[in-house]
Amino acid sequence: MINKLNEKIKKTGAPIVVGLDPMLSYLPTHLLDAAVAEKGESLEAVADAIFAYNKAIVDATYDLIPAVKPQIAMYEQFGLPGLAAFKKTVDYCHEKDLVVIGDVKRGDIGSTSAAYATAHLGQVAVGSKVLTPFDEDFATVNPYLGSDGIEPFVKVCKEEKKGIFVLVKTSNPSSGEFQDRVITDDEGKQRPLYEFVGQMVDKWGSDCMGDDYSYVGAVVGATYPEMGKVLRELMPKSYILVPGYGAQGGKGADLVHFFDKDGLGAIVNSSRGIIAAYKQEQYQAKGITEENFADASRMAVEAMIADIKSALN
Repeated sequence: MINKLNEKIKKTGAPIVVGLDPMLSYLPTHLLDAAVAEKGESLEAVADAIFAYNKAIVDATYDLIPAVKPQIAMYEQFGLPGLAAFKKTVDYCHEKDLVVIGDVKRGDIGSTSAAYATAHLGQVAVGSKVLTPFDEDFATVNPYLGSDGIEPFVKVCKEEKKGIFVLVKTSNPSSGEFQDRVITDDEGKQRPLYEFVGQMVDKWGSDCMGDDYSYVGAVVGATYPEMGKVLRELMPKSYILVPGYGAQGGKGADLVHFFDKDGLGAIVNSSRGIIAAYKQEQYQAKGITEENFADASRMAVEAMIADIKSALN
């Protein structure tokens, strides 16, 4: 799947991923009202509105982008109906030939980690049938329980030709409380913990390769460009998933060092800056309303592509 992601980025010229992270406050009134009219004031109604919202945004942008990234917590908050909307979203995005990165941030030990890997990337045999539970193409993974939390995912990646993005240096303001701590590595060198984790990502991915890049990628926040430069050198064969663009303050000029010399090797996420673009004054000034919210999402994607291309050129 890393080969498909890389080729779609080349084809679209858009190293970006749309984060499908719906909040109740993002939903246009007409979508929620229609769902409530059919199913009452219920979690099922919210789930239906979320899927309608996602579908409209995907329909408006799929020809411009290589991938989407649904954040599972935004669906879990609405219980089982929300998870059903998550699965419907994954399946619909596959119908549009988009790569799906499941932002699930799983991480545990032993059989529990193996179960998470199966749920999101693998298959389950039920009698004579082999079934895929959630069926994302990539999953985000927390490495802070050590190698026995990562290796079950790597095993499934090899079997299914899918991938993971390991949290290395995240975009949130307090990430440094742990990730920036200076440690002494096995060679006696002192370095920040995130550099050591990046080194481990490179190791985990070394025998798990696609044509040009590893199945094992990394998450590195756009809000830390200098750290991204160091990590790009430590992980030359890993794709970097870059959150923090737009609403969190990252911009195209911050991203140059996340990419390799060919302008590949990284994919930049924007969530509410795209899916809730219709709420921004700059798009409302162009005639955008709640009813044509998806048109604003397309405009936001086009602006993001132009910003990143400008920076890389």
